[in-house]
Amino acid sequence: MKNLRRLLACCAAALLVVASAGAAEWTEDYASALAKAKKEHKLVLLDFTGSDWCVWCKRIDLEVFSTPKFKEFADERLVLVTVDFPREHPQKDEIKAQNKGLAEKFGVEAYPTLIVLDPAEKVVFKQEGYEEGGPEAFIAKFPKATN
Repeated sequence: MKNLRRLLACCAAALLVVASAGAAEWTEDYASALAKAKKEHKLVLLDFTGSDWCVWCKRIDLEVFSTPKFKEFADERLVLVTVDFPREHPQKDEIKAQNKGLAEKFGVEAYPTLIVLDPAEKVVFKQEGYEEGGPEAFIAKFPKATN
């Protein structure tokens, strides 16, 4: 019985490691993401999305953002911010206001829109809409790191 418990504990730990390896860490807090980018000399990736209704947003999440290759790249170079405009999922009022302001500030009119900022909030890359090619194609056209 003791061995069975140890085996189950090991399996559970392994599943947690595998699950966390597949997705990069995202935040909704733009201000803290910008502060972190400045401190760590990273770029900020803003993902303007309609997470619960936009087919192309879901596709880029599946084909790019949820891959181990993107996670590795993002961990080294990016602070990730979801700027979501859901139709069904509830959202805090302060996040709604922040996201509306960011969309206005950066002129976002379609989803998905990906905007990369340097720590001084200068736009260094912008992609409107979904583009095929997975993480390799996305990473290949990415701007160089800040330092």
